Amino acid sequence: MNSRAPRRSLGRITSFAADADLPSASSRRGVLALGAAGVLGGIAGLSALWPATTRAQEMSNTLPDLIDRSRSAVVAVGTFSATDNPRFGFRGTGFVVGDGRQIVTCAHVVPSPLEKDLMITVPASGNTSGQPQLRAVKLVRRDVMHDLAVLELIEGKPLTEVLSLATVEEGKPTVREGTAVALMGYPIGTQLGVTMATHRGVVAALTTAAMPAPNSNSLDPRAVRQLREGPVEFLQLDITAYPGNSGGPLLDIRTGKVVGVVNMVVLKGTRESALTAPSGISYAVPVKYVMGVLGK
Repeated sequence: MNSRAPRRSLGRITSFAADADLPSASSRRGVLALGAAGVLGGIAGLSALWPATTRAQEMSNTLPDLIDRSRSAVVAVGTFSATDNPRFGFRGTGFVVGDGRQIVTCAHVVPSPLEKDLMITVPASGNTSGQPQLRAVKLVRRDVMHDLAVLELIEGKPLTEVLSLATVEEGKPTVREGTAVALMGYPIGTQLGVTMATHRGVVAALTTAAMPAPNSNSLDPRAVRQLREGPVEFLQLDITAYPGNSGGPLLDIRTGKVVGVVNMVVLKGTRESALTAPSGISYAVPVKYVMGVLGK
């Protein structure tokens, strides 16, 4: 899938707007042996294996620390209504950036049209009370073409924990193929009690795809202009993502910085197969597009 849009050879690709009720969730897109070769041969073999062993150990040692540092900045995104049961309707994941008032998520996580109040659930680790906290937010920017949105706290103190974005250099990929990464989010949503989970893997490929509009009504002049600008870049991941992971940060395990935003997965069949027979192939929007939607 080097330079072509991901197709349906493994099934179809769908975004994870993550109502925990999977069957009713909407689909936006169909979106390492040594042999007995003598002492010298054995030493050479050990020498060749050493770097890989060291890297694996480094990954094992740093990932728990990364999770501890980052968990308070990863929030659940949803809607709120006093008459709903439950009142908080979980839709996906987001993460806090900048001054602690901005939250990045996927555009498809935010309902359109927006008919209910938007809320985020700040994890217990991010509050002095030691309990999860609901905070009201508003939509300040939506980039449908790159499936990104920016939310902002409406009132109250900013959140103290934020994630850092990886540096973007013109003409250079932010992350290389084979880079060890971890995605954080709320898979399956409220069915697991809105519990944050981390999955790790590697960047399998840097690929492109033309992001189609969900329907003809979305083909406004701006959308047509963006389509003419060419296909959108994506990070193909050797990680299994689940409904609820949409909008979650993709972190470079070595640096701890955000290199992308999880937004799609390859399905082998129906939406239910995301749980019963996951493909293990997911996608993330590169951080350079996050910079754009944040106006940086």
